[in-house]
Amino acid sequence: MPVNEMLALGMIGAFFVMLLIGFTVPVCLAVTGFVFGYLGFGGMLFGLLPARVFGVVTNYTLLALPLFIFMGIMLERSKMAEDLLDVIGLAMGGLKGGMALAIIIVGVLMGAASGVVGATVVTMGLIALSPLLRRGYDRGLASGVICASGTLGQIIPPSLVLILLADIMGESVGTLFAAALIPGLMLAGLFIVYVLVLGVLAPEKVPAIPLEERRQTSGPELARKIVTVVIPPLALILVVLGSIIGGVAAPTEAAAMGAFGSVVLALLSGRLTLKLMTEVVRGALVTSAMVFFILIFAQVFSLAFRGLGGERLVQDAFAFVPGGLDGQLIFLMALLFVLGFFLEWIEISYIALPLFLPVLNQSGVDLAWVAILIAVNLQTSFLTPPFGWALFFLKGVAPPEVKTGDIYRGVIPFILLQLAGLTLVYLFPATALWLPDAIGW
Repeated sequence: MPVNEMLALGMIGAFFVMLLIGFTVPVCLAVTGFVFGYLGFGGMLFGLLPARVFGVVTNYTLLALPLFIFMGIMLERSKMAEDLLDVIGLAMGGLKGGMALAIIIVGVLMGAASGVVGATVVTMGLIALSPLLRRGYDRGLASGVICASGTLGQIIPPSLVLILLADIMGESVGTLFAAALIPGLMLAGLFIVYVLVLGVLAPEKVPAIPLEERRQTSGPELARKIVTVVIPPLALILVVLGSIIGGVAAPTEAAAMGAFGSVVLALLSGRLTLKLMTEVVRGALVTSAMVFFILIFAQVFSLAFRGLGGERLVQDAFAFVPGGLDGQLIFLMALLFVLGFFLEWIEISYIALPLFLPVLNQSGVDLAWVAILIAVNLQTSFLTPPFGWALFFLKGVAPPEVKTGDIYRGVIPFILLQLAGLTLVYLFPATALWLPDAIGW
């Protein structure tokens, strides 16, 4: 094996070693990229680096990221999720598993409103987990439904994952948003069916809200709350997504509209204060800086790996996979799923995915469909132990009686449901491609 290809393999190994030691991802990317790139080519390899970094920071599409992050944090800090869960929970409280169904629906709405998984999981963990346990819900199920519902923001547009995948794979953001809508709602539907089946087979795990509690809110009052609490954020979501998918506005323009709309909703609710705005701006700045820091140093890693012949290694490895294109896609999905046990989605997206992209381009497969397969797959990385971030987020706010084992036990059925959803999208590509084709993307 040529020396440079050995360096490329060594670079990947060094990256994982540094990550396991405890270095942050940007540091791992920068150090391994610079060191191994310099060993292979000296300083000449990095002559292209300034242009690539400039391309990241001036990418118009990526400007939508901080705007959507701002929108999500504003809606979360202004207690929208708490209000939604209260109203929808009361509306569905008569059903077995009604509170769990409310959490899934709020997960869909919060995912469409923000795409920030951590904020959604923490918020619903704080406001919903203790009430679920008081009403007799199984600890594992309560934990699992909160974690799984919080990750729906990874696939339901406007998703940060989809924006970055569009940049990596050279696809239109509007196309991926349209392609992800049906699979995202399908996953939520699978979660809902699971809870309803549990309500029939194991009703003691998902009891209904007591009748006395439901009677405390009259029908007209509940209807008024639905109009004032559910309709405004739903309208904002429909306007933002509709403008992108319908081609009326670019993703960045729609994100700016969504950010402004979130401020208006906070103002109308009477919760917009200088303190709130300061917290939201600071949170959006920190999160956006983290994302762009990783994007910039991923350029160092990618440049060095490609310069050392890493792409050729990946292509040669794919050539040994049996089964043609189907075998290669299954191999890719299995590899991404395993990586999700140890890495975050953004690391997988900007480190692993570009390595496979040349092979996918040569195969002639529809990249929009592959992008949705990848997005659904990456969603499981938030749930898979030992490093599923949704598990950590929930454990940080869970009451003492909820153990780590309860959370791990609770997410397993939802991981299986997500894999079932991934299989459906793989077997029936029209689930992802019908809507983009129908609207002419």
